[in-house]
Amino acid sequence: MCTLETHGNLFFLKLNGEDEHYLNPLVPSIRSALSDAKTKSTRGSVLITIAQGKFFSNGLLNPTSIESSLNADDTIQPMLNFKDIMAELISLPMPTIAVVTGHAVGGGLVFALCHDYVFMRRDRGVLYMSEIDLGICMSDFGFEVFISKMGGPNYRRDILLHGVKVKADEAVKMGLAYKAYDSRESVVNGAVRKGEELSNRKWDGEVYVEIRKSLHPDLCKALGLGGSKVVVKPRI
Repeated sequence: MCTLETHGNLFFLKLNGEDEHYLNPLVPSIRSALSDAKTKSTRGSVLITIAQGKFFSNGLLNPTSIESSLNADDTIQPMLNFKDIMAELISLPMPTIAVVTGHAVGGGLVFALCHDYVFMRRDRGVLYMSEIDLGICMSDFGFEVFISKMGGPNYRRDILLHGVKVKADEAVKMGLAYKAYDSRESVVNGAVRKGEELSNRKWDGEVYVEIRKSLHPDLCKALGLGGSKVVVKPRI
């Protein structure tokens, strides 16, 4: 399950428990938490997503359930539910930070990349797109995340067509992660410091999200968000 905790202007979206955090069962609680954060947001709000245990998220669906399913809807509907979560993150009116203290695999990696910043733990953090190894095609909106968030066609080739497992320092080099730290405590503290730095800017959430949408027009189109709009809220 997911919980949302509030500490000042910082919202902490927590993936709780010691399991592998497959996202599909968590969709209702993630949507509820994001809706709650959006409703309570003010100038200076920041969302930080963090998971307990070995995994940040091991993907959208358990591979065993995919292999045993004979019904395409069993995989299509979860993908559509996941698309909604991606859209809500991209349109959330505040800066967002993902704290990857363990494996972020498949949909779990896409979920992390839907945040503005990804902080990683060096000793346990691993990014891996498992689709090529599992024999599953990516959705167009999943692919657009990599086009929007990751520079360099060779990096995208290695991640998507070769299934390369990327550790923290290489992820920073590739542009997938913002910073890398040596331990769980240090990466969490680093993310909180960044969150506080962003919070102190007291940006307007509506302005922030429209600028974010302008940065990723093709991703927004794939997610059905439409184009950005002009918002003027001078602070002088």
